[in-house]
Amino acid sequence: MKKSTKKEIYSWMKSIALAFIIAFICRQFLFTPTTVFGESMSPTFHEHDRIVVSKTTKIERFDVIVFNAPDANKHYIKRVIGLPGDRIKVQDDILYVNGKEIKEPYLIENKKGSPLNKITWDFTLKEITGKSNVPKGVYFVMGDNRLYSKDSRSFGFVSAESVIGEVKFRFYPLEKIGNPK
Repeated sequence: MKKSTKKEIYSWMKSIALAFIIAFICRQFLFTPTTVFGESMSPTFHEHDRIVVSKTTKIERFDVIVFNAPDANKHYIKRVIGLPGDRIKVQDDILYVNGKEIKEPYLIENKKGSPLNKITWDFTLKEITGKSNVPKGVYFVMGDNRLYSKDSRSFGFVSAESVIGEVKFRFYPLEKIGNPK
C-alpha cells in the first residue's frame, strides 16, 4: 500500500474512534434517546414515541422524567408531582400541593373522555405512603393518564438516584417533533 493511502486510512480510523468516544460520553453523561412504552402518559406521550432525555437538568415539579422502575426491570416515564418536603392531596379530582390548588392542563383531554368524569381518586400522601411529606432524596410521580397509570400511588416514591433524566425533546413521530408540553 502507498504511504498516502495508509495515512488516509489511519486518519479515518482516528476520526471514527473519536466520534465513538464523543457519542459514548454524551450518552453516558449528557443525554440519551429512549422509547415510550405504555399509555400511562397519554395524551402527552404515546406508545412508541421516541424521546431524548437530558441527564444534566435539575428536576422540578411537573417535569416529565424517565427513571428505573422500582417494581420492575424497565424504565417508566411519569410527571413529577411532589418534590422533597411537599404535602400532596387529591380531592374531587383537584391536586393540592402544600395546601394550594394546582391546575393540571395536561389532564383536560383525559377528563373529557372519562366515563366517571373523574380520573384521580381522592387520597393524601399519608394514606398512600405513610408519610405526611415527600422525604428528602425522592419524588412523588404520577402519569397523565391517571386511570391507567402505575405510579407513586401504587409503588411509592421514586429515588433521585433512579432518575435517568428529564424528557426534553420528542423526535418521533415526525408530526409531533419538538419540545413536549
